[in-house]
Amino acid sequence: MLSYTILKHLHVTAAVISLVFFIVRAYWSVMRSPRLQGRFVRIAPHVVDTILLLCGLALAFMIGFHQTWILAKIIGVIFYIAVGMVAIKKGKTATTRALAAVVAVLIFFYIVGVALTHNPLSWWS
Repeated sequence: MLSYTILKHLHVTAAVISLVFFIVRAYWSVMRSPRLQGRFVRIAPHVVDTILLLCGLALAFMIGFHQTWILAKIIGVIFYIAVGMVAIKKGKTATTRALAAVVAVLIFFYIVGVALTHNPLSWWS
């Protein structure tokens, strides 16, 4: 079984890569770039996000789901995914997609704050 430290580092690395992929894809979506349709661009983020999710779940099982900050991260991830879908695929206009991308990145940083502070108030604790 992987140690907590290895899982945590893999989780953080996947989170950084996921954010970079998201920002690039959101920019391409706003700009209507054909690069967004490339095979690698359509597959790689899902692989990274799967690793991110699996590591996060494994860490949550190690720590215990009963902690409120873990629930806050899960709820944050659900909102991040929903808003991210608007930014990449569902937004009808470039302005809508750009605004959704900014909101998604803010949600991402809220989640990071929760992870670092172990507090649902994130950076405001």
